[in-house]
Amino acid sequence: RAGHAGSCSLEFDLAINLVGQPLVRQEVMKGVRGFLENQNPVKPLVMSFHGSTGTGKTYVSSMVIRYLFQGGLQSPYVHHFSPIVHFPHAEQIEQYKESLKRWIQGNLTNCGRSAFLFDEMDKMHPGLIDVIIPFLGPSWVVYGTNYRKAIFIFISNAGGEQINEVTLALWRARKDREEISLQDLEPAISKAVFENPQSGFWKSGIINEHLIDFVVPFLPLKHHHVKQCVVSELIQQGLEVRPGIVQEVAKSIPYFPEEEKLFSSTGCKTVASRISFFL
Repeated sequence: RAGHAGSCSLEFDLAINLVGQPLVRQEVMKGVRGFLENQNPVKPLVMSFHGSTGTGKTYVSSMVIRYLFQGGLQSPYVHHFSPIVHFPHAEQIEQYKESLKRWIQGNLTNCGRSAFLFDEMDKMHPGLIDVIIPFLGPSWVVYGTNYRKAIFIFISNAGGEQINEVTLALWRARKDREEISLQDLEPAISKAVFENPQSGFWKSGIINEHLIDFVVPFLPLKHHHVKQCVVSELIQQGLEVRPGIVQEVAKSIPYFPEEEKLFSSTGCKTVASRISFFL
């Protein structure tokens, strides 16, 4: 039921189309490769994407889904949750817990190789996500379903600020963002995401029981990355790539910190909508 075009093409896609995220490429490939090669996994693949706006989190998750499932996000085996849409009212959390559990269970009964995307985890009511713990761990069967071939992706802006701070501090210490390792970022992400009362992962068993296989940090993008985004957006819209326009669009985006203006405040998020102003 899941059709994939092989991980080499995913690697190619990430290398060509994902701007400025070597760490993401490495971690996602590790996860997806293991997911495809292991016929008897001990648990589902669980990845958590962290970073500020416009750094590629949603983009990468849709890339991964496109490779694993025919029809990508439109596949009947891919399920997408957004707290604002699906779980808007804090006072209905008990109902949400019940329906979320039933929904995941039902879909896994239908197809064990299903994908579940949880968007904006930072807006998820604390406690809600814990109902899916039984589906993430290494037990054989939950509620009569074998669910170990599923994939769960959590997406969150939480930790983005901390990732940006670490990246900036390392830059000031003469370490380029290309040299940044997972170890450099993990403590900061953990603090921001897993120890924060506002976070959907707050005091979550998902963390305590180490059920996330890959915590994937998305770094802030620099001016030349934004230019790359402008170029690919122009190509995608079938427009001529003129250096002047590329420069203008990239310059029109806000950068931080105030003095050095190193990193884009919105990543590549507003590139598409800004292009029309400069044509």
